[in-house]
Amino acid sequence: MSYSRFAIYYVPPNGPLADFGASWLGWDVVQGCETRQPSLSGLRDITMTPRKYGFHGTLKPPFRLIQTRAIAELEQATSEMAASLAPAICDCLQLTTMGRFLALTPQGGAEAVQQVAQTCVRDLDGFRAPVEEQEMARRRAAGLSARQDALLVEWGYPYVMEEFRFHLTLSGRLPDAAIPTWTENVRRFLPDLPTPFVLDQIALCGEREDGRFEVIHRYKLTG
Repeated sequence: MSYSRFAIYYVPPNGPLADFGASWLGWDVVQGCETRQPSLSGLRDITMTPRKYGFHGTLKPPFRLIQTRAIAELEQATSEMAASLAPAICDCLQLTTMGRFLALTPQGGAEAVQQVAQTCVRDLDGFRAPVEEQEMARRRAAGLSARQDALLVEWGYPYVMEEFRFHLTLSGRLPDAAIPTWTENVRRFLPDLPTPFVLDQIALCGEREDGRFEVIHRYKLTG
């Protein structure tokens, strides 16, 4: 399989939460296939944006591989990094509204997840090709703070390091009036959320030719 971009994600292990996420978004990032979504009017539309990425929490945002590095080197570096990282443990996951989209976010002890994400961004940055000017302009058009712009220049993405907030996305941007209804819809299908929430593995994922992401390999955090 040929991949245009790579990313480091947290992908929930096999179980009720992973099954929910794959069904809700209509894309199974582990199996690399479409799934049948719940019969809810408008669900396909509100999940259109996150569907291509699958149910995940971003740790290192998507990046293009620099021409001087090979995928096998990236896999080896990711494996070695995972072996150096301890699992991150939080009190729980909680359904929240971030801006105008719905997501699951960690509560109590999220600093440990923050540390894992910062390590992923920093330690694998030697594999990232420079961001193209068109992409830089697109990011800046969203209205970045001075710090976010500096992060974009340094790390290729504005919402990393202290600007990062771990989340598992469940929708695109929603009209304000629709948020309560879709929150209740999510709750109807959401399984019991893990208590505590343990991030003890990461996944190297790739963007396929059809623009959708799939898991290439999972790595346990054993540091």
